[in-house]
Amino acid sequence: MTQKTFLAGDGVELVYEDLGPAEGEPVVLCHGLAAAGVQFRADADYFASRGYRVLVPDLRGHGHSGAPASMSDEDFSITRMATDLIEMLDHAGLAAVHWVGNSLGGILALAILGIAPERLKSLATYGTAYTLALPSFLPHLLPLVYGALGPKLTAELTARSTTSNAEAQRLIASVLRDFSPQAGKAVGANVRRYDLIANAKAYKGPILLMRGGLDHGVNRALPVTLEAMADHPDFRLRHLPKGGHVANLDVPDQFRSTLEEFWREVDARTEGESARA
Repeated sequence: MTQKTFLAGDGVELVYEDLGPAEGEPVVLCHGLAAAGVQFRADADYFASRGYRVLVPDLRGHGHSGAPASMSDEDFSITRMATDLIEMLDHAGLAAVHWVGNSLGGILALAILGIAPERLKSLATYGTAYTLALPSFLPHLLPLVYGALGPKLTAELTARSTTSNAEAQRLIASVLRDFSPQAGKAVGANVRRYDLIANAKAYKGPILLMRGGLDHGVNRALPVTLEAMADHPDFRLRHLPKGGHVANLDVPDQFRSTLEEFWREVDARTEGESARA
């Protein structure tokens, strides 16, 4: 595992892990709001052992990555954060990758589809709705909760509400204790309301949506996404009945096998197209 650092276009220092053989099929595993790349440590090791080259970013304001001094909402816009990730691919020397995004990591991938769709060989999301509309007051609650309960209790309560897996709870709590509620507020102000369905519908590549049966909050928002994507020729839905919002921690074996099956389908189709050319 190699930790790499680069400067985003606005000067923020960002970090990502680079695992596996340099010539391996490239995969990005991108975490959600208030998490960090450590969420995918076991998955990254697994896919790297299978011959994939795996990039695991810490988004700005998360994990080991830096944050802008101003911590303004504009510093954490969807477009800015998506551009960070395109710059990461440039730094890693990768033209296109298989993208796996959890929650915010999926939102940013959908934004990339509107900026540079050629950078994604395929897109897999979980814990992500392609459109969302939440009340404007919600982002302001995070600093208040951290202030009232303290980082430790906030982290433990959030972890328990996110997953029933004890090991996963410890991992989530450890990340949340160090997370900046100001960064959470700024990101939340941008992602509380968005509509990226048009980007997904226009994308010509393969899309996988993994639906965790226990991810109740996101599942309430998914019907609009599923209805909109029903006529996309390369969209598929897979159910992870015992998976929650961080399904890779809840059902790791099913999560990994679902992705590998998806990537095999993508590779087989690509090889078929090459043979016919």
